[in-house]
Amino acid sequence: MATIGERLFAILRQRCPRCLQGKVFKGQIAMNQTCPVCGHRFEREPGYFLGAMYASYFISIPTLLLLTVLLKWLVLPSWEWQWVALLAEVPFLLLVPTLFRYARMIWLHLDPPRDGV
Repeated sequence: MATIGERLFAILRQRCPRCLQGKVFKGQIAMNQTCPVCGHRFEREPGYFLGAMYASYFISIPTLLLLTVLLKWLVLPSWEWQWVALLAEVPFLLLVPTLFRYARMIWLHLDPPRDGV
């Protein structure tokens, strides 16, 4: 059983939820079907990653809020908040592929594999 620290480090490095070693992604957004180290199947059933949308929302909203606040306080203090929030969407869109990957990683690690699955 992996410790919380080991699991968080595996999420950060985007590694398999079973062995914590194999790479989950083979491209920018393309995933391996199975772990190259232990053979664990990542998508257990059709629609499995639908729940990753919750993780995506969980990490996207604070990210967009942080970008907005940083732009307002550090770069554009004279602008009104709604315009700063609109401008913050530009760097946010550049982060979407990374947020997508981490949302899937969080979902995989929240639903760790059971033996024989």
